[in-house]
Amino acid sequence: MGPSPYSDIGKRAKDLLTKDYSFDHKFILSVPSSSRMGLTATGLKRDQVFVGNISTQYQTEKTTVDVKVDTYSNVFTRITVNEAFAGIKTSLSFNIPDHKSGKLDVQYLHPHAVVNSSIGLTPTPLLEFNASVGNKDLILGGEVGFDTASASFTKVNAGISFNQPDFSAAVILMDKGQAIKASYFHTLIPSNGTAIAAEMIHRLSNYQNSFTIGSSHEVDPFTLLKTRFSDNGKMAMLCQREWRPKSLVTLSVEYDTKATHSASKFGLTLALKP
Repeated sequence: MGPSPYSDIGKRAKDLLTKDYSFDHKFILSVPSSSRMGLTATGLKRDQVFVGNISTQYQTEKTTVDVKVDTYSNVFTRITVNEAFAGIKTSLSFNIPDHKSGKLDVQYLHPHAVVNSSIGLTPTPLLEFNASVGNKDLILGGEVGFDTASASFTKVNAGISFNQPDFSAAVILMDKGQAIKASYFHTLIPSNGTAIAAEMIHRLSNYQNSFTIGSSHEVDPFTLLKTRFSDNGKMAMLCQREWRPKSLVTLSVEYDTKATHSASKFGLTLALKP
């Protein structure tokens, strides 16, 4: 019943406009296990190069350990502890062999507030902090990032969001106060998931505007269609089919109306879960 984290401000519109769109060949295989350990393998073909990784997750009542190894032999590790203290979740992450990648994240949940903080485990760390207050209907929040190496702010943003079961509206002051982003999401027909979303960005420095609009519609309980159009002339469409429980095949297409001599982009994603 409390507020969502600051990162969720404008999330419903953003998900409709961007989630699951992919213009590469992507493969995901997830193997859950009753022994609290799961295995996930992903592969991505981009610019004729295949990049993949294998990740495993182990869970106990309060602790989650995620380990991922990619094709370049990099090892990404995250250890998360829930309720180390009342309302507090902590996570420690690091990459091998990058000895400067260590990071500690702490989240505090309160019935009327959510606070997230992050600190890099280096002599000159990157500090990040965001917080939101309110309730499930109205959220007000902000975030700050500070680079101690250059003694400069990397981000200073603030936002407000109003949410209802069938619609959501948000306004965010971003890019250190240099731009304003407004987003809107509305479910038109709940019975078949028909929804629309719009996002507009106004840059205060040069008075330029940009916008993206999109729609989502469930053809049947197993098939989802999405469309997207941006002011830069790019149009995109997505068709996603759940051919077995939690196993999805997604086809994405993007066409640039301002680049008539360029070929359209196609993407195929196959997600399998036994």
